[in-house]
This record gives sequence, C-alpha cells and structure tokens, in this order.
Amino acid sequence: MRFLGYTLGDETVPTPPPTPELMEEMGAFMAEATTAGVLVATGGIAPTAMGAKITLHDGEFTVVDGPFTEAKELIGGWALLECRDLDEAVEWSKRFVSVLGEGEVRVRPVFGPE
Repeated sequence: MRFLGYTLGDETVPTPPPTPELMEEMGAFMAEATTAGVLVATGGIAPTAMGAKITLHDGEFTVVDGPFTEAKELIGGWALLECRDLDEAVEWSKRFVSVLGEGEVRVRPVFGPE
C-alpha cells in the first residue's frame, strides 16, 4: 500500500540550509529506506510564490499566480512510501523526523493503480 508523507512549514520563516552532518544522516536514512523498498520517490516543493492556483467554477477557469496569502501551511517536502499498512508508514515517518530533530510529518494513503 502506498502512502504520501509530507512535511509542513511556514514559508514566511526562512529555512536555514541543512548542515553537512544532517545531509549525511539524511542520505544514510534515505538509502536504507530505498534499499528496504519503502522509499519510492521523494522531493521538495517550491514556495507558493513560484506556483499558480487553477480554479474551475461554472465552466470558467481562473488562474491566480502565487504567493497565496490565504495559505496557512506550506508543504515543504514529500515522500512516496510503499508500506504494509499505516502503522509501518508511521514508524518510517518517526524515523525520518528523528533525523530532522523535530518537526511534523503527515502520512496519508494514496489511492490509485498499484
């Protein structure tokens, strides 16, 4: 079963660049998760200022360029996980956030062809 794990942040607060030690520890964790067949894909998401919001209402499209002032949370990064169940996805997510030191990760099942 696939799960999408993602981190949240506030794009108004600058994110300091990762230390070389964090990069090394994260690289080791990602290599382990990939070898275990859990980590399918991962990536980061750019700030809303670099995106657009597309809405369809009454047959008309509206496109609004970012940033989006109404946004309360920013998805900072994501990972697609292949796990037996939610419990396993939670355990891998705990390990991930432990490498970061603190933060929040949300995990949700992904529906679609497998």
